[in-house]
Amino acid sequence: QWIWEEFRVSVSEQTLSREVRAMGYRKLAARPKHHAQDPQAIEDFKKVSPPQWQKSPPEQRKENG
Repeated sequence: QWIWEEFRVSVSEQTLSREVRAMGYRKLAARPKHHAQDPQAIEDFKKVSPPQWQKSPPEQRKENG
């Protein structure tokens, strides 16, 4: 829906995913939270570790044969 609202382009999720992946990007998902994690330690870590976007290396295509 965001793509439609922003660019007035209709595209399926599968097509968008395939094209974004072809450009070298990957979907990252957070891991589940542990029941005993320390919220203060998490905040301290976030302060010294700014988020960064980076491109994944290109995929090696396997030839059929």
